[in-house]
Amino acid sequence: MFISVTGSGHKKQAMVANIAEFCALHLMKKIQHEIILNVELIVRLKEKESVAGDCIWEDDVCNRPREFTIRIDSSQSLQDMLETVAHEMVHVKQYAKGELKDYSRQTDVCKWKGKKVDCVKTHYYDCPWEIEAHGRERGLFIRWFEQSQWKKCKWANY
Repeated sequence: MFISVTGSGHKKQAMVANIAEFCALHLMKKIQHEIILNVELIVRLKEKESVAGDCIWEDDVCNRPREFTIRIDSSQSLQDMLETVAHEMVHVKQYAKGELKDYSRQTDVCKWKGKKVDCVKTHYYDCPWEIEAHGRERGLFIRWFEQSQWKKCKWANY
């Protein structure tokens, strides 16, 4: 897996790269070596665009893309920022494995495991890809933190 992290300081960049690599190993072990990931740490992203993070695929191939950009609000607490990375890595897995597909002509429709989902009629928290991402983000963070070099730090609260 190739990971590039820009923005913020070196410590945050190192943590973000480390948790992204951990998530890739645990979520998509067989294809992790094919993934190109660009992470942009952006100050006050949530304030500017009302999102703590997002994930887009960059390839021309929308079936099972391999290149992604994740944007993360670096103004969050360290734990929230890293949990957001874990959340967005679940979306990377969903796209890379072909579970989640965007329609280029129908921007309000997605395909989840072969079934069309109307994103306008479906509440954000009822979208199956968000249910999975929200359900896994904290567990991935905790597993990463407990094996990380930062586990003795006092900033994590779980």
